[in-house]
Amino acid sequence: MLTTERKALLMAALDKDGRIIAKEFSRKLDVSEDTIRRDLRELASEGLLQRVHGGALPASKALADLSTRGNVSADDKTEIGKIAAAMVKEGQIIFLDGGTTTARLARALRKDISLTVVTHSPDIASALIDHSRVEVEAIGGRIFKHSNVAIGAVAIEAISRIRADIYFMGVTGIHADYGLTTGDREEAAVKRAICSRSAETIALGSREKLGSVSAYSVVDFGVIDSVVVSKRCPEELLIPLRTKGVQIMGRST
Repeated sequence: MLTTERKALLMAALDKDGRIIAKEFSRKLDVSEDTIRRDLRELASEGLLQRVHGGALPASKALADLSTRGNVSADDKTEIGKIAAAMVKEGQIIFLDGGTTTARLARALRKDISLTVVTHSPDIASALIDHSRVEVEAIGGRIFKHSNVAIGAVAIEAISRIRADIYFMGVTGIHADYGLTTGDREEAAVKRAICSRSAETIALGSREKLGSVSAYSVVDFGVIDSVVVSKRCPEELLIPLRTKGVQIMGRST
């Protein structure tokens, strides 16, 4: 069997089953496990899947560049932003992560609401210019251009001096077995720092992130309080999370 044929079968199986177990697939195709692992490495280098111990899982589409991500699940993100914005109460201090979903949340906040928004994202700060009663606290640091957020020691030190009521977290992967993940080590560290300074952490989960995994772990589900999804999110994407006891907001069973 040609390499291209094996890779096509691997991708078809990943799309159908949501995971690949290298040992099982090697038996199925009657090739060595090393051959399958090599195919998986090559597919992972192309961004087509995420390798994990023993096989592979779907790679998150949320790892694309920022402008491309803005067009992925756009309707879902707008709805999630509105649902999350409705959770915010007058006078709170909230931390808004960077990303295309949190930008929609910022724009969905009531224009007459009075609160403080802390963010390490210039995009979020800009989205709140017309909210005259919202105080914006901007966290500085080295800009990670993929998400246009400040990261590094300077950002983490500033975060350590803030206590927020709610942290609305953006991630690139939400998987029942691997928790919440993202594509950059330093960005993951900043997200953990924000979690540790927030009374409540709510993850925003547009459907392309559900069941997907990225390279770096942020936190497990025991650290967050809930995941907000679109009301139109397919229930089959949520069943693994519900089984883990994750509280889902936005879509009832």
